[in-house]
This record gives sequence, structure tokens and C-alpha cells, in this order.
Amino acid sequence: MIEIAGVSKSYGKSVVVDGVTLTLPKGGLTSIIGPNGAGKSTLMSMIARLLPMDAGSVMVDGLDVAHTSGDVLAKRLSILKQDNHLTARLTVTDLVTFGRYPYSKGRPTLEDRGHVERAIAYLGLGDLEHRFLDELSGGQRQRAFVAMVLCQDTDYMLFDEPLNNLDISHSVSMMKLLRNSARDFGKTVVVVLHDINFASCYSDHIVVMRDGKLHLQGTPSDIVREEVLSDIYATEFRVHELDGNRIATFY
Repeated sequence: MIEIAGVSKSYGKSVVVDGVTLTLPKGGLTSIIGPNGAGKSTLMSMIARLLPMDAGSVMVDGLDVAHTSGDVLAKRLSILKQDNHLTARLTVTDLVTFGRYPYSKGRPTLEDRGHVERAIAYLGLGDLEHRFLDELSGGQRQRAFVAMVLCQDTDYMLFDEPLNNLDISHSVSMMKLLRNSARDFGKTVVVVLHDINFASCYSDHIVVMRDGKLHLQGTPSDIVREEVLSDIYATEFRVHELDGNRIATFY
């Protein structure tokens, strides 16, 4: 599990994450939701050690991320950031192969190449594997980056707004893929989402942040409720039961 204890981050006088203490369960898919500026992406970056913490600690299966060597951590935890621009001109296969770097150190073995091929196939990128990233649509590139994370074969996979640049069809496919990867491969998937209904339909656990603090956490049935969502987002919501899922409307 991921144990977050008293984690804070400030920029000058602006407190972005304020003393968050939280345990993210092992296994399944956990969504982190909340208004803009709630600190979701900043918290995710500190969990993955992309940003230093001003206070607190993060433990991943007992490993302190602040003091664990990069080689060890990269085999336990992977992340797909919100901003994934690359200056190098790479093919899909080149990018996905980067996911094996913690193991191969740039010299992929036959085992590494097997991981690459499986990740490309799992994301449905076989017809694009030799195409350059700058020749792909935004959604195709996003799937290639997810394949890279999957190829890293870590127990914990973090995704910061993975539905960016995806249309409705590809967003549904991506959420199914993330949920299935948790179930098919026994991974723990943590996703920052803005779409409440995707969080409701695909999550095992939902974490709500507001004003840099942990506001609520629970199952979709705990969180996707009219009074709860209206309070979180300061907007009137209606929640409907549809095929066993709780669907929120707010228009």
C-alpha cells in the first residue's frame, strides 16, 4: 500500500498540499478527484518523487520514497505525468522500450522486448509501432505513453489525467484498460480524474481533495451522492442509478 503521512507542499505563501495523511489501498483502481487547484497533481508528483516534499513522508510497501534509490523505486512505482512532451523524435516502439530502462539500462534483452511487444499489443498499437510520435494523434500518443508505463511492470502505476486529448470512445477504452490492467496483472492503479462519472463507474476507491487537503474518501457509492458532490464542487448535482452505476448530472 501507499502510506502518505503529513505531506505538504508550498510555493512561497501559497500552500498547494496541506498536511495530507492518507492510505491508498493495494490493488484495484483508486481515483483522485476534486476541483481545480485542489492539489491532486502535486500530491501525485510527490508520491512519485518528481517533486520534493516540504514536510511529511510517503511509504510504498514500506519503502520511503525520499530515501529509496531510484533503481529500486523505478521497479516498484511508475507514473504518467500530465505533460508528456518530448523533444526527441521517437517511434512508438522506442518510447515503450524506455519503460524497460530500470531493468535494461538501455540494453534491452529478449525478455525486455517481450514486455515491449505485450504492452504494444495490449494498447492496440501494433499498426503504429514503427510510426514516429509526432505523426500520431493526441489520443494515439497518449496510448503509447500508457504502454510505456505498463511496460515498466511496476506494482503501482500512477496516471495524472490520462484522459487528456482523448475523445469519448478512447476515454472509455482507456478507463477499461486501466481497470483491467489492475485486475489482469494485479496492479495498483491510481488515477487523477476530472470526470466524476468515469471515477464512479471504474473506481474501487475514490479520494477527494479540496483546498490542498484530504476532504473525503470511500467507495463510489459513498462519494457519488448529490449532497456530497454539490458540497465539493459548489454546483448543484443530481445522481441517478443506471445499470448498477451512479451517474452524476450537473447541467
